[in-house]
Amino acid sequence: MNWPAALCLALFAVRAVAAPAYVSDELVLGVYAEENNQGQRLATLHSGTSVETLGQNGDFTQVRLGDGTTGWVKSAYLTAKMPAIVRVKQLEEELDRSRATTPALAEAAARSEVERLRQELAAKQTQLDAALSSQAPGAQAVGTASVVGTAAAVPSVSPLLAVLAAAIGLLLLVGGFCLGYATLARRVRDKFGGIKVY
Repeated sequence: MNWPAALCLALFAVRAVAAPAYVSDELVLGVYAEENNQGQRLATLHSGTSVETLGQNGDFTQVRLGDGTTGWVKSAYLTAKMPAIVRVKQLEEELDRSRATTPALAEAAARSEVERLRQELAAKQTQLDAALSSQAPGAQAVGTASVVGTAAAVPSVSPLLAVLAAAIGLLLLVGGFCLGYATLARRVRDKFGGIKVY
């Protein structure tokens, strides 16, 4: 038998079997009627389940579940600190709530700004009409083209248009930012399996 060839085949077989593996953070804890884990199993608890502790005896703690069931579990598996799985879930829910409200708030602010600018435009138009109607009678006899030219030459209209253009630009900027943020969040969520890492 050819020993070097057999050795290469054995090494290849070992490498082919080797694959990464992880220790699960999912804990399944039994709740028993007696404190020695020998009695009837009353329930099964998963990581992050909240229970009320009633007392402790040695390595076991008596607990009350949310449905009122009372039993014993190993004390080593209980902690007063909130587990990471529960905290991550809470943070994801907070993030989803903030995402749901942020675009709506931005849209409402933009609408109120546009409404304010419309009211300001209407007030300026009223002032312009009053100024044109108070002109001398000879000026009113001038044709429509010269009245339109006079209205365009009034300096108060030009800043108003600049403000309106700036508001539209701001709306486009906010909309682009929200769209970019949503796209980035979706990509990060897809890349990291639903958990956002910033």
